[in-house]
Amino acid sequence: MPNILFCCLLLLLLLLFKTKVSSSDERFVFNGFRGSNMTLNGRGEISSNGLLRLTNTTKQQMGHAFYPTPLHFNKSFSFSTTFVFAIVPRDPQVSGNGIAFVLSPNTDLPGSKPNQYLGLFNPANNGNSSNHVVAVELDTILNSEFGDINDNHVGIDVNGMRSVKAHPAGYFSDGSNRGFHNLSLRSGQPMQLWVDYDGPNTVLNVTLSPIRVSKPVVPLMSITINLSETILDSMYAGFSSSTGSFLTSHYILGWSFNMNGRAQDLDLSNLPSLPRIGPKEKPKVLTVGLPVILSVVVLTTASIVGVTLWRRHKFAEVMEDWELEYGPHRFSYKELYTATRGFRERELLGAGGFGRVYKGVLPKNKCEVAIKRVSHDSRQGMREFVAEIISIGRLRHRNIVQLLGYCRRKGELLLVYDYMSNGSLDKLLFDGTKKDGLGWSQRFHIVRGVASGLLYLHEGWEQLVIHRDIKSSNVLLDGEMNGRLGDFGLARLYDHGTGPQTTHVVGTLGYLAPELYQTGKGTTTTDVFSFGAFLLEVVCGQRPIDIRAEEPMNLVDWVMDHWQRGMVMETVDKKLGSEYAVEEVELVLKLGLLCTHVVPSARPSMRQVMQFLDRDVELLDLSPDYMNVSVPHMEGYQGFDDFFMSYGTFSDQAFLHSSTAEVSLLSGGR
Repeated sequence: MPNILFCCLLLLLLLLFKTKVSSSDERFVFNGFRGSNMTLNGRGEISSNGLLRLTNTTKQQMGHAFYPTPLHFNKSFSFSTTFVFAIVPRDPQVSGNGIAFVLSPNTDLPGSKPNQYLGLFNPANNGNSSNHVVAVELDTILNSEFGDINDNHVGIDVNGMRSVKAHPAGYFSDGSNRGFHNLSLRSGQPMQLWVDYDGPNTVLNVTLSPIRVSKPVVPLMSITINLSETILDSMYAGFSSSTGSFLTSHYILGWSFNMNGRAQDLDLSNLPSLPRIGPKEKPKVLTVGLPVILSVVVLTTASIVGVTLWRRHKFAEVMEDWELEYGPHRFSYKELYTATRGFRERELLGAGGFGRVYKGVLPKNKCEVAIKRVSHDSRQGMREFVAEIISIGRLRHRNIVQLLGYCRRKGELLLVYDYMSNGSLDKLLFDGTKKDGLGWSQRFHIVRGVASGLLYLHEGWEQLVIHRDIKSSNVLLDGEMNGRLGDFGLARLYDHGTGPQTTHVVGTLGYLAPELYQTGKGTTTTDVFSFGAFLLEVVCGQRPIDIRAEEPMNLVDWVMDHWQRGMVMETVDKKLGSEYAVEEVELVLKLGLLCTHVVPSARPSMRQVMQFLDRDVELLDLSPDYMNVSVPHMEGYQGFDDFFMSYGTFSDQAFLHSSTAEVSLLSGGR
């Protein structure tokens, strides 16, 4: 009997001990991470002063940091956590892409991607219930494909990047849902976030504030949600972050977590400091050494004044008032000259009516870029330069080619873009063989990406942007074969709700909507027409009008003729063979015909186009009679028959390089 009692007592002590250890594992606090054993991967690292850095200033990277021991969630669990973070972009106007607090079944998040996926998911598993991932995102990029509300928001994500609830970043200061104060996540300043989940009442609260402001009484977001349906019995807690095209560092300064209880307050006075932003202040020159220094300066200046004047003349630049208001990052001419090795011919990527494009490697960060050197003897050079600076320089979308900066030197105009390693789409469509050409899945992915970018231009930005030159040669492909719309030299900007102005007819022959020749007004519907011609170009592998052929053929009419005869699938690019999804190909062909309808009001908007491509809305099986409208009998569009009769008499160069950007743009006017 004594032995039995002893064994029972020993077993009880072991159970108590185990419970105590488990309890300590469910609660922790880090006032800095020096000496911690956090599980890190990707770009995650801990500095010597205890600062957790998830990503550094590199492009297209991600980082993870997890508490090393899994947490145990019972059926009616609750948890509370708080952490201090900072998002520090190199350029304070843009950053990429954000930070997320995450609960995950594992620490490596297999298959996760950077950019808009924040290192959490990838295109294949995004939105899958089998992920069992809960995250609170601090997002600084607007991704319309995920339904983001803006480029500065906090969101609650369950198994995917489309937030179940989101709110602009900020906090309520007066104990009610009034008195809201906006916060800029990319400001580079430390901020504190609280995430509190009440399991029995299934309520999740998210609260944000500046680091020196006490936790607000009213949370930023409160949502009723049952996380027990997503969270497994054993989960890891930590952080994930990613970068895109803009150089940004993401930091965690301190972290506290408690299971089934309130998280312990962080000791803000003991948190590590962020790295200094900008160069250190130079010490003042000692008065004792000033006479000697002045003497050396005078003698040195006399010997190098000639070289200095020559270098200033070689690298002289120009800056005007409008550049201070609209211009993005400005590069020095010397930096771009070095990046392209003196603009040598071996670095030439291509040439067009407005100048040449070179590949370059920036000497400071070794980033690959494309540098467009606008011809200084082009009459429209300055006009296109200004239009592109004002428009694309402020656009932010994953399917828009990012303008990184610019430079002006005397008569030379230089624009610096992200380098698109796979070149322009038209080269792969028309120059590639069946072996190295694009498959259907790649073409459909590119088409959807360009549609998403064009939807952003028409509806997603603060102003309406009419591109006016949508074609395959202006669609560039990045390293992951994502289609990005570029070349905004002909673009026009309008305030939403205002009408377009009459201008010269600009664009490229074969992509121009017929009403342009009567009204001269570029609109969203004329952009949709160009996009429709682009769709047919991608599916058929033929140019809208091939002026080099003996008998120029109008691609839209050719596809329409085959559709009316029930032979539309015979227009598919022969390079695809039989390796394509018939339903998708037929959808894109019919959508291309609908977008190029001769009646502008019959064309869909880009939002409707996206709904058709995503199969959120089914495209009705329209009859050929609906599409085949007789142009001369359309009310308000008389005279187009004369245009079509003389279609082949226009000069290609007249349409390929015509621009109408106003001279008034030089002074900031729009």
